Amino acid sequence: MVVHREIVDQVSGWLTLYDDGFVDRTWTGPPQFKFMSDAVPPHHHFIDGVAVQDLFINDDDDGLRVRVYLPEKPEEKKLPIILHFHGGGFCISEADWFMYYNIYTRLAREAGAIVVSTYLRRAPEHRLPAAIDDGYATLLWLQDLANHKTHQPWLSSKGDFNRVFLIGDSSGGNIVHQVAKKAAGENLHPLKLAGAIPIHPGFLRSVRSKSELENPQTPFLTLDMLDKFLKLGLPEGSTKDHPITCPMAEPLPELDFPPYLLCVAEQDLVIETEMEFYEAMKKGGKKVELMVSDGVGHSFYLNKIAIDVDPKTSEQTDKLIQKISHFVENH
Repeated sequence: MVVHREIVDQVSGWLTLYDDGFVDRTWTGPPQFKFMSDAVPPHHHFIDGVAVQDLFINDDDDGLRVRVYLPEKPEEKKLPIILHFHGGGFCISEADWFMYYNIYTRLAREAGAIVVSTYLRRAPEHRLPAAIDDGYATLLWLQDLANHKTHQPWLSSKGDFNRVFLIGDSSGGNIVHQVAKKAAGENLHPLKLAGAIPIHPGFLRSVRSKSELENPQTPFLTLDMLDKFLKLGLPEGSTKDHPITCPMAEPLPELDFPPYLLCVAEQDLVIETEMEFYEAMKKGGKKVELMVSDGVGHSFYLNKIAIDVDPKTSEQTDKLIQKISHFVENH
């Protein structure tokens, strides 16, 4: 039977929405970028010093999955655990995309840490807070591992549950903050949240900021993506002033947040509102460190082509990885 669908909307080459609710996430932008959204299969043997596996962490029908990156390190030392939330405006991306594999195998290796990346549910099929719930459920799974309520060979034998860090790219940075805030009000013993690293989080307001109007758009972030993804991702009827996208709009709760490393990019469309969040965190008495990447835009370090051909992107990616590794090492 032939299905006749009408296109309702398209978002910057990344997503096509049809009138029957079907969502097509086939990349339709410049073909040279497509490989970055190709899935990389897991490999349980070490390639370039890192082994990778995918596994289900619960028995629900939706089957929450994670990808685990294990670096090849000496046995005697327990390794910190970095819990990763992928970006994509809450609407696209998967944890197994090449762009994440390329950077998070490197971070696992250089930071000497086990990386756990959640396959987050995506909007519009699953609007927020679904992805936040998935992120928090993964943290609770790590707590169950720490409590020996469940077992996973790589993490149970090699992971240091006293040093768990949250990290997220773009909209994943929003999820980092929401999961950190939720965790701050709970007792996760014996797991300890040692730090939170939002990278280029999608913090913004309904009114366009100066940086949105003046900074260059890239394949990783356009104003079209900002507007349409958030309209599809946020709870029905919400605006960008919702606490998930605008945590600066409300006072920070009087909770014991973990130390933050907020990573921003000088040419990011949303740097102005990200800096507003940074100031709100400082004013609220939270421990927050700032990392500014000079002369580059949103999620620049995920762009393998730019890393390979542009010395500035390559240099700033090196500095970002070093800074994150240093933060993990010192917390």
